[in-house]
Amino acid sequence: MCELFGLSSGEAIQPSAALNAFRLRGGRLADNPDGWGVAFLADGTFRLVKEPVAAIRSTLFAKLSESVRSSLIVAHVRKANYPPINTLANTHPFKEPCCGKDWVFAHNGVVPGVMHPNDAEHKAICVPAGQTDSEQAFCHFLTEVAQHFPAGNRRNNRSWFRALGRVSEAVASLGKFNFLMSEGEHLLAYGHDRLHFLEHHRSRGSEPDIALIATEPLPPYDGWQAFSAGELRIYRRGRLVARLHTAPARRPGRGESSQA
Repeated sequence: MCELFGLSSGEAIQPSAALNAFRLRGGRLADNPDGWGVAFLADGTFRLVKEPVAAIRSTLFAKLSESVRSSLIVAHVRKANYPPINTLANTHPFKEPCCGKDWVFAHNGVVPGVMHPNDAEHKAICVPAGQTDSEQAFCHFLTEVAQHFPAGNRRNNRSWFRALGRVSEAVASLGKFNFLMSEGEHLLAYGHDRLHFLEHHRSRGSEPDIALIATEPLPPYDGWQAFSAGELRIYRRGRLVARLHTAPARRPGRGESSQA
């Protein structure tokens, strides 16, 4: 099964231990040998680095794990089951512009029945470059969220959080759907059935607030907690700013296998 890793911090940090532990999930400690990707915020914009090869065999990922310094990260290691095609276009995370921002998205699960953006009520924001249900879900998300995303400097408009919760619930009803997404300010994490979080809040000194998200708890850290089923957690600068609970309907016979 594919796996996710995310970070939100009050300031740029170098999470080498976490990234190295996650890299081992890409073909050594877990069966996710079909690609890896890391999106990280640098100078206010997302940089995206990915390869359709096993993370554990990637010299680039090893170097990146030691060098990346960022306050916002979305990473993924892939198990290519649906479709079983290992290409760069099918490798997560995905990156698309919407609402004046660059968004990144990575998914764990399987939702082959997800609505294609061209079938949506509103004009599609993007068209998938690859063949995954994950990228189709991403474009569908952006198309729906764009109807609610605040324009200009209206930062307090949180209706797009609620819209994201509704779409997450609907897509999760099609199978299994855990994801990380960001527009460069918030880390949005949805745990349908398999996601964990770890929060560190500063008490004294100059240490920043930090939130880590991972499919499976990563060493050497203790204190990981599981998401509630259908929980959407939204972080900004390492702090939880919103938490929504959804209740996706279960469809008998669907979502028993996993991919991303």
